[in-house]
Amino acid sequence: MALRNDQYDLIMREYSRRQNANHRLLESRREEIFRKIPRIAEINRQISALSAEHIRKSLLSGFSSESASLHARTAELEEERQLLLRSYGYPVDYLEMPDTCPICHDTGFTEGGKKCSCFRQLEIDLLYRQKDLDEILRKENFNTFSLKWYPESIKDEATGKSAAELARNAFQVSQEFTEHFDDTFSNLFFYGDTGVGKTFLSHCIAAELLSASHSVLYFSSFDLFDHLAAAAFGEDRTSAPDSIIFDCDLLIIDDLGTELTNAFVSSQLFLCVNERLLKQKPTVISTNLSLRNFSDTYSERTFSRIASAYHMCKLIGKDIRILKKINGGK
Repeated sequence: MALRNDQYDLIMREYSRRQNANHRLLESRREEIFRKIPRIAEINRQISALSAEHIRKSLLSGFSSESASLHARTAELEEERQLLLRSYGYPVDYLEMPDTCPICHDTGFTEGGKKCSCFRQLEIDLLYRQKDLDEILRKENFNTFSLKWYPESIKDEATGKSAAELARNAFQVSQEFTEHFDDTFSNLFFYGDTGVGKTFLSHCIAAELLSASHSVLYFSSFDLFDHLAAAAFGEDRTSAPDSIIFDCDLLIIDDLGTELTNAFVSSQLFLCVNERLLKQKPTVISTNLSLRNFSDTYSERTFSRIASAYHMCKLIGKDIRILKKINGGK
């Protein structure tokens, strides 16, 4: 699904809005600092004058000992400015241009003209209407995840591990997945009964990576296959299937097994899994199906690809959603 011209313009207007907002923020900071620390305003004027003099000297005679002296004086003034900011409790970069995205500096593109991950996320939000996810992630993230819902008394028959042990492991694996996201290619597969925290952990991962300026595409299994079916069988067949699904930094497929499974669904799941493995793009999958049922539902070939390339995390316990309702949401 490619962007239409009007959609592209809408995204670029968002970057203009961010740039204007950051310019206003910088002006507000300057007014605040110049009022509180007048010496910094004088330092800024002196640095500007020295920079102009340095350019003039360089054009007339190239680099010289006088140019070096101007450079040294500028460095002294910049150090004084930083010391003054620190002494008043401000960060040393307080008067530098702020930006929403530290990678592209709110241009949307990195060096070489490639789309920044923040541009891809704006594409995802626009094309897949993910804005509702923001409110969910404010409530469900690593800071709000609780192990109190996983008792030691409930044991997994296959491994003998308790619900608490399995939850601690899944939580740790999820944190390590986000911490090493940029330097280690890995994938996660959460499985277990309904309501044991698989979706919550997926939200934790999404929240952490979105805050680190990565592009995250989140689908329920029903929505994913509905989208792929529309792309394959609908009127618009210009891009089948959507390249963003293969190229986003992280794809999350939640609740696999709740959709109506058929040959098309099985083939599309294999395509998604296989293409992202080939591209070294991480994927997180969650399902209520047991491993045996998963293999039977989506084919041995798909399960083999997942089993060989994903970290498998099992969760057990009682339905946390029901427990929270009984406890008044707490």
